[in-house]
Amino acid sequence: MFADAMQTAFGADYLLWLGLLAALVFTAATAEGLVQTYLRHAQYDWRAYFASMADMVGRKLIGLLGLSLATPVFALAHAHRLTTIELSTPVAFLVLFVGLEFCYYWYHRVSHKSRWFWATHAVHHSPNELTLATALRLGWTGKLTGATLFYTPLVWLGFAPAAVLAALSANLLYQFWLHAPYIPRLGPLEWILNTPTHHKVHHASNEEYLDCNYGGVLIIFDRMFGTFVDLRDDIEIRYGLTTPLTTSNPVKIALHEWINLGRDVLAAPDWKERVEIVFGPPGGKAKAQKEAQVADGFTAQRAS
Repeated sequence: MFADAMQTAFGADYLLWLGLLAALVFTAATAEGLVQTYLRHAQYDWRAYFASMADMVGRKLIGLLGLSLATPVFALAHAHRLTTIELSTPVAFLVLFVGLEFCYYWYHRVSHKSRWFWATHAVHHSPNELTLATALRLGWTGKLTGATLFYTPLVWLGFAPAAVLAALSANLLYQFWLHAPYIPRLGPLEWILNTPTHHKVHHASNEEYLDCNYGGVLIIFDRMFGTFVDLRDDIEIRYGLTTPLTTSNPVKIALHEWINLGRDVLAAPDWKERVEIVFGPPGGKAKAQKEAQVADGFTAQRAS
């Protein structure tokens, strides 16, 4: 399915274009580390860099197995699609772009709110520095957990699965540069686009910055649904997980949250508790109760 998506996006020479894009991303991530280390004489975590590269290689190797929960669901949705939408007009491209951005927002938000998806997404948040290499650390289990299922409505609406996956690939490619924290604010574009400034906040583990700025290319859905948080000058950003992960072992990085999840499930007293642990918030009941209190306070404040 991924090969079809790339061929849809780049034509018959998709392997050449894919190789060029991969080389560009790898070169940019490596150049950043070299500039930081040898020109700016600044701190750069090369162990984290190589861990991110190993994560990317491991993900590609696992992808060769062809295991994905979304593949049969996409096929079913496409077989029963409402209509057929060809990417032959600017309107069709616009609908796909905005629709995918909407689906990505909810995938990303749920990935922070449900431990089942967080177990994979936590890998991306595990580096304790924000670098371009961080963008390549996405975990090994995304296809197995059904992360791509969030884009099924677009297939059911009438877009070809390959077109949806190609648009998702372009969305993720855009996000690569967002992991460059040294890029300054971009003026009026900050109101519409997801920018490095907004993404710095998203990757922060400070309590004031947790669970916000979920957009891919756009930041408008965060502004619409109340999950936008702007960067504050009075808070020093701390990157990584709330409980920092210090290992550079790519296997431990990929599986650490799954191991924690399994341990908590085995320790649960009954099946109801186990289901709540698997699909509930990463912080458990305490975090859910705290968020509910914050939401109630926000609602009361608006009503007063």
